Amino acid sequence: MSNGVNAKDVARLAGVSQSSVSRVFFGGASVSEKTRQKVLAAAEELGYIPNEFARSLITNKSKIIGLVMKGIKNPFYPQVLKEFTVAFKKLGYSILFVHTNHDEIQKEDVKMLLHYNVAGVIITDAALSLNLSEDFKKFKIPLVLFNRKVEKQEFFSVCTNNLEASRQIAEFLIQKGCTDMVYISGDRNTSTSLEREKGFFEVVEKHQLPYERYDSDYSYQGGYDTTRLILKKGRIPSAFFVANDIMSFGVLDALREHSIEVPGQVKVVGFDNIDMASWPIYNLTTWEQPISEMVDETVEYMLAEIEEYTGATGNVEIRGKLIKRKTT
Repeated sequence: MSNGVNAKDVARLAGVSQSSVSRVFFGGASVSEKTRQKVLAAAEELGYIPNEFARSLITNKSKIIGLVMKGIKNPFYPQVLKEFTVAFKKLGYSILFVHTNHDEIQKEDVKMLLHYNVAGVIITDAALSLNLSEDFKKFKIPLVLFNRKVEKQEFFSVCTNNLEASRQIAEFLIQKGCTDMVYISGDRNTSTSLEREKGFFEVVEKHQLPYERYDSDYSYQGGYDTTRLILKKGRIPSAFFVANDIMSFGVLDALREHSIEVPGQVKVVGFDNIDMASWPIYNLTTWEQPISEMVDETVEYMLAEIEEYTGATGNVEIRGKLIKRKTT
């Protein structure tokens, strides 16, 4: 509907039934080319825009993809949202953005997605409980975990190869002469932070080097406060590996406040390669997540499942690369 114009008005002007208008715009039984042209001409004259929600009620399928996101304060995720929006828009789909304040998706979030009859769901940085996941399976709604994976592969997931990435970061810092490492984690409940920690310490332990781990929360303040805590102990490690870029900025600012030279006294490596990482004030060495490739892989799977639902599971891991800048 647009400016008060509805399908009934289009039908009246075109001299056809309202069901013919619905078939032209929403699919279903075929209509003759003559009828189709009449309906399209009447719609253009009246400025009629089909109501997508009404379409979903008629066809039991919408052109809407639900995207659930928690970490909007982390610039990585708005970039992900932008790329998904652009990719799906080209294919005629819209994004229904659902922001959750919780680590785990709530029942009301799932209810909203089902209310809009979404064609598929992408979950970025929130967990999904087993009983809520059954709702998506019951209604055959394809679901992808993006930048996340779970031990039991009940859904399809797409992420970067965190284990291999963190191993390469450790080797790089050791080659740079670093002998005393600190890892600042993100949320300890996430597969991303746990895998980054695991790969990093595998290499550090192999070289029999001392290290410490500090828990944080993927935020700028978390990186800043954790670094101040470490420095308060009178300790300056030779390297920080930080679970994401936004925390790394907090680390760098805390080091700068204490007049500690980077990379002279300590080296810092982040993860994600968000746009701010290249800003002159930070110039952060970081691991680049291949967002575009990850989005493409997700879209490809989603379209195939929308076409014919199989409930196929699996985990796709895509290689990123180390971006070397002035913090090392």
